[in-house]
Amino acid sequence: MEQLQGMGFSEEMAAQALAATGGDLIKATDWLLTHNNPISTPHSNPPHIAHAQPKIKRFFPFQSKPPSSIKDFNNTHQQDEKEEEDERSHSLIPRKKRQKSEEKISKSSPEVAAPPPNAPLSERMRPRVLDEVVGQDHLLAKDSLLRSAIDCGRLPSIVLWGPPGTGKTSIAKAIVNSCTTGSFYQFVSLSATTCGVKEVRAAVDDARKLKQKCNKGTLLFIDEVHRFNKAQQDSFLPVIEDGSIVFIGATTENPSFHLVTPLLSRCRVLTLNPLKPDHIVILLKRAISDMDRGVVRSLFKVMNIKVNDNAIEFLSLHCDGDARGALNALEISATTAAARLTMPRASNGDGDSLVVITLDDVKEALQCKHLLYDRAGEEHYNLISALHKSMRGSDANAAIYWLARMLEGGEEPLYIARRLVRFASEDVGLADPQALTQAVACYQACHFIGMPECNVILAQCVAYLALAPKSVSVYKALEFAQKVVKESIGQNEGVPLYLRNAPTKLMKDLGYGKGYIYPPDNPDSSSQTYLPPSLIGYKFLDWPDIAR
Repeated sequence: MEQLQGMGFSEEMAAQALAATGGDLIKATDWLLTHNNPISTPHSNPPHIAHAQPKIKRFFPFQSKPPSSIKDFNNTHQQDEKEEEDERSHSLIPRKKRQKSEEKISKSSPEVAAPPPNAPLSERMRPRVLDEVVGQDHLLAKDSLLRSAIDCGRLPSIVLWGPPGTGKTSIAKAIVNSCTTGSFYQFVSLSATTCGVKEVRAAVDDARKLKQKCNKGTLLFIDEVHRFNKAQQDSFLPVIEDGSIVFIGATTENPSFHLVTPLLSRCRVLTLNPLKPDHIVILLKRAISDMDRGVVRSLFKVMNIKVNDNAIEFLSLHCDGDARGALNALEISATTAAARLTMPRASNGDGDSLVVITLDDVKEALQCKHLLYDRAGEEHYNLISALHKSMRGSDANAAIYWLARMLEGGEEPLYIARRLVRFASEDVGLADPQALTQAVACYQACHFIGMPECNVILAQCVAYLALAPKSVSVYKALEFAQKVVKESIGQNEGVPLYLRNAPTKLMKDLGYGKGYIYPPDNPDSSSQTYLPPSLIGYKFLDWPDIAR
């Protein structure tokens, strides 16, 4: 009874608890803390027992055992008295000074949960605030949209578009921690690859309840948002408009093609650039020097790590601006190098093991150069456009380079061959009529042989078309003629009677074919015209050798 009263419980409640549990102290404490009564309601902290909280909290882990001896009990009692003394001394601190201290603690505490120690290196080294983000200065400058919004505490809904590993998720999480009013935002992260409208609605409902209860906003981050269909994307529209959430979407695909227009109208699209090698070097050195989150935490025990400069340079040049890929490759390299220490090991002079990551370790971790290419995405169209324009500019070297990029990325060879057939007529045309024959032969050869043997056939055709003389006269002639037809410049008149065929007697009687001059029998038939009367004199094909 005395122990329960010393914890802050009334005599009446302590008596009820002991009676209900047969006098067992641990069970009585459990009963008092979990029973439905004014002092044990979950998440409550009534004022009349606030001073007893230091004593009560040691009973929350119910697996703990009661003091086994008078000595243990006295030690516990002394600890309780020390905690009470600390709390009393805290209450004597001036109010303003205590508030500033509490504000400092709240600002230093992250709003986004820290990754677990066994998380991949790229996740552990994720920037915690915007000042740690590198390579996106155009978005995070002093007077940029994001910085201004954070300074004002008024975040807009945005869509972050960029290649993998450039910092989309990192920026979204760092926004909350960097905001001066960050405590007024709750961060909720969902992925379009694993959730649907049901999970989104649940998150929105929680956000609305939180807003009503404590006036705290919710920053809803949707990764891979382009994977949502039109109906799923439309579900965000009303909650963005009424301010229930601040929406941040991340996508690697062009938002113009993969996001609905109403959603784009409500968000600002921010483009992230691939990281440059010097940016990757900064991130790698940060991971090497950080003893709390860095690569040293990836090893089976604490070791000293040294990374050769040529290994860092190789990593920065062979990850195609992907920070995640570079950091994960560094982690694999470290475990590979650490495995060698099972043999007689080197030492740094202090008795600690020294792990040296060499260029060979990095090459082993990378296996092969990572290529940024998506056969159905943005990069697919970017590369075929570069190939087409290089051939149009008669630069065979550049054309073969872009062809190699597409083939190494896994592009279907017949798709490239079809584009070459089109190019042969559109850009070479009448300047070299054999170009079309070459392109069609290339397509047939690729169909017969397939990859990888057909790669040289594609390269031969690309070089031929790049070096061939160019003429777009046919392309422009057809374009002009189609414009005339669509706009009815010639009123789309019927075919003149003398140009019509007359296979029946009735058609002959109606004048079909009457007055037609047969050119083989009449070499001098220049007086005969072939255009409709309203279009006589129009010149569609600009070619010097053709007669009007």
